[in-house]
Amino acid sequence: MKLKLFVVSLVVLLSFSIAFAQEDTLTVPPIPPDSALLPAAVTGLVAKDTDNDHGHAITLKWQPSADDGAGRQSVAMYEVFRWVPDLMTRIPALRDTLEYLKLRTGDGWSPPEPGSRTDSIHNVFASLDDAQLEERKESLEQTISQAIRDLPAAHAAYPEDGDWQQVAVAPAGSATAADVGTKEKDTPDYLPDYSDFYYRVDAVTADPAIRTASEIVGPVQSYGQWFNKGRLAVSVFVLIFGLLTIFFVQHARRGADLYVRPMAGIEAVDDAIGRATEMGRPILYVLGLGTADMIATIASFTILGRVARRVAEYQTKLIVPAYEPVVMAVAQEVVKTAYYDAGRPDDYDEDIVFFVTSLQFAYVAAVNGLMLRELPATNVYMGKFFAESLLLAETGAVAGSIQIAGTDEIAQIPFFIVACDYTLIGEELYAASAYLGREPILLGSLKAQDWAKAGVIALAVAGLALSNLAVAYDWSWASSIVDFFRVVD
Repeated sequence: MKLKLFVVSLVVLLSFSIAFAQEDTLTVPPIPPDSALLPAAVTGLVAKDTDNDHGHAITLKWQPSADDGAGRQSVAMYEVFRWVPDLMTRIPALRDTLEYLKLRTGDGWSPPEPGSRTDSIHNVFASLDDAQLEERKESLEQTISQAIRDLPAAHAAYPEDGDWQQVAVAPAGSATAADVGTKEKDTPDYLPDYSDFYYRVDAVTADPAIRTASEIVGPVQSYGQWFNKGRLAVSVFVLIFGLLTIFFVQHARRGADLYVRPMAGIEAVDDAIGRATEMGRPILYVLGLGTADMIATIASFTILGRVARRVAEYQTKLIVPAYEPVVMAVAQEVVKTAYYDAGRPDDYDEDIVFFVTSLQFAYVAAVNGLMLRELPATNVYMGKFFAESLLLAETGAVAGSIQIAGTDEIAQIPFFIVACDYTLIGEELYAASAYLGREPILLGSLKAQDWAKAGVIALAVAGLALSNLAVAYDWSWASSIVDFFRVVD
C-alpha cells in the first residue's frame, strides 16, 4: 500500500513538473523583430550648436531613411535621443524636495494631499522640526548648486553613469530637429553650455518597437553668440541713424536753422492765448493722466513751458490741474522757470499748478467742474489720455473754449479730432516739443527721424521692385539684396 502511495505521489509530482516546464517554455522573452522589417537608418547625422542664439540649443541634420517616402514607406517618425548623465536626472528630484522645504518653512503651510507627489517627500521630513528643516534646506541648496556646476564633468564621463533620453520628435519626411533648452539653471529644461552632448536619431515605424538607431554623433557643445547675424540689417540701420542724429545735433548746436514743418495746432497757441487775454478769461492746461517718466508727459512739459511764458508776457491767468503728484512738482518748476524767463517772476503764483486727485474719473469730474465755473477761453490737452478724453473735450466745447489737443494714444485721437479745434496726431506731439523748445538735441533727433523715415520708404519701394525683378528675370543678386534686409527672430 505504501508503495502504491509513493508511486502515485511521484506521478503527480512529475505531472506538475512537466506542466511547469511547459508553462516556462510559453513565457519566453520577446523575439527581436525580423531584420527584414527594420527600416533603414538615417545617414549623415550632424549635430552642431544652433546659430544666432543665446546658447543652450543644438541643431541636428540628417539624410532621411531610405524607407521614408520610398520602398516600404515604413518610417512614421524620427525620435531624437540625447545621452543624459544620471546626475542631470537627479537634479529635478532635488529641486522638488527643495521646493517642499521652502513651503514647509514658509507661511500658510498645509500638509499635502495623501498620495500626491509632495506627500511622499513629506513622509520623509515629517518628523523634523523647523531648525532641522532650515538646515536641510540650506544643505540642499548647496547640493543643487554643486550638481549644476558638475554637469559638464558628468557629460564628459560618457558613456558611464547615464542613459539615453528622448529630446525631440520629427515627423516622417523631416531632415532636421532641434534640442532647445533654457538658460535658467533652476528650470527642468536647463541645458548647460560647454558640455559634451551625444545624440542619435531613431527611424521609427508605426510599431514603436520596430525602429533602427543611427550612428552616435558627438561630442558637441552649445554656446551663445555675441551677435545675431540675422539682424545685421538692423545693426546697420541703427548705426546710420546714430550717425545722422549726431550730425544734426551738432549742426543745430552750431546755430543752423533746421526746418521743422509748421503745425496748425502749435501755430494756434499764440492766437488762443491772445484771445484769452482779450476776453479776460483764463487758459486751462491739462497734462493728462500720464506719469512723469512717460514720453508724452515729458513732451507736454516742453509745450507747457512755451504756453506759460506767453501767459506771463500777456499777464493772463493760467490754470494747471495735476493728476499725479510728481507731475505736479515738475510742472510747478516748469511754470516758475517760464515766468522767470519772461521777466515776470513776481507774477508767478504757486497755485497755478495744483494737485486734484489720482482717481481717473474723479479727476475728470473736478476738471469739468472747473471748466464750467471758470469758462476758460482756451483749453490745452497735451499728454497721455485714456477714456476721459471725450468727457474733457465735450465739456470744453459746451463751455465755448478753443481747444488744442495732442496725444500719442491712438485710441483717443479720434475723440480729440471731432471735439477739438486743433489736434496733434501721434508723434506730432513730440515734434511740437522740438518745434517750440528749439533745443539742439530735440531738433537734431527730429531731423534724424525724418531722414530715417525717408530712407525706410525708399528702401521699401526699392525692395518691392527688386523682389519682382528677381522673380521675373531670375536675378540672384537682387534676391541677395532683398534677403539682406530680411529680419529673423
